[in-house]
Amino acid sequence: MAVILIRADASPTIGTGHVMRCLAVAEALRDQGHETLFAAVESTPAIDRRLSADGFRHVSIAGPVGEAADLAATRSLLRREHGSAVMLDGYRFGEAYRAGLQAAGARVLAWDDLGDGTPLHADLVVNAAPQASALPYEAMAPGALLLLGPGYAPLRREVRLAAREPLRSIAERPVLLVTFGGSDPLGLTGPVVEALAAARPDGCRIVAVVGGSNPRATELAALADRLGPDVVVEIDCPRMGALMADSGLAVSAGGGTMGELAALAVPTLLVVTADNQAMASGDAADLGWSEAVDARGGDPASAGRIIAERALALWADGTRRQRMQDAAAALPLDGEGAVRIAHALTGPAPSLSSPAGSAVRRRAALA
Repeated sequence: MAVILIRADASPTIGTGHVMRCLAVAEALRDQGHETLFAAVESTPAIDRRLSADGFRHVSIAGPVGEAADLAATRSLLRREHGSAVMLDGYRFGEAYRAGLQAAGARVLAWDDLGDGTPLHADLVVNAAPQASALPYEAMAPGALLLLGPGYAPLRREVRLAAREPLRSIAERPVLLVTFGGSDPLGLTGPVVEALAAARPDGCRIVAVVGGSNPRATELAALADRLGPDVVVEIDCPRMGALMADSGLAVSAGGGTMGELAALAVPTLLVVTADNQAMASGDAADLGWSEAVDARGGDPASAGRIIAERALALWADGTRRQRMQDAAAALPLDGEGAVRIAHALTGPAPSLSSPAGSAVRRRAALA
């Protein structure tokens, strides 16, 4: 059986989002009868445990990331595994690497969040941001199948299942969720949770989800113990879908979790923690289901206080949060993005022999 290779890295510095959104598609590929193999130069014990627990093969390859040894190892894996396709997710793969990977002969799917004009050398491009269709992907990946917009947000199975349940009103969602991804590189979880706990409204339960790749995980669990029973820290939470469905507000880094929160209609304060999050966070705020705050460049303590103040003001305004929930529920986001991506990657390439086929190949946007 041909294997689909997934080339993505994770670390406390870059986070775990690249691997996690690939994992959502890997779940869908497995449901469709395909085998996947994760390959990484950099990983974390928590990510390795997660992949193993979910039954996915994963291997470590030579680095540094994006350099010649990485490319050679990735191409070697494609040959050895008779790879039919490869998903490439990360910001450290330069043009020479991308061109060399495409020259190996397998279909290449490139994840992109920037649309900055850099050539992608890909057969398929995925960007689930609301305004992705306005970016210059026809020039960045000529002839590629473009999977653009919220309809391609890759949600993990547990979130897809939770999104199918009836939506509860804001009054029935008592959790204030805090999540800064798998590793929280800026160290914002602790300051935000402390500031929220100091002014926690009655009836509000604060739950912070901490990835196992976060180097401060043990410290954060101890913090929650000191703050009392209405403040909880969950490490490597196995029930994110159910937890999001209970959340009347989320404070979240503006990364891949955005699509999951939107699918479950969670009013959200998006925190921009990295440059690649700024555009999508701003687009999401324009759609009305979220607000955005920029935490780049500040110290964690002061940023934590500002974020907490914004979050508590939103929590106090139930009418505003209900409008945000309604805006999220109205988005063209049915939770099946990972399934669509999997079908596109493994299905036949659209024909260019007719005008209709050419149009399909150029753009497959679900606005």
